[in-house]
Amino acid sequence: MSGNSNAGAAGGGAIYGLGIFGAWVFFWQQADSFWEYLLAIVQGLFWPAWMVYEVFAALAG
Repeated sequence: MSGNSNAGAAGGGAIYGLGIFGAWVFFWQQADSFWEYLLAIVQGLFWPAWMVYEVFAALAG
């Protein structure tokens, strides 16, 4: 076989997509005002970075 296989990349994209929807549901349920709902949308898109930041913040102190 000389072809390039991207099956792993496609699976990772699907998992990331499910993570985004799950994060939107979680953050949306926590929101109480218009600005918090807007922030929930942004947090849903960037949830991996948010998660790493929160982990490092917890470890630091």
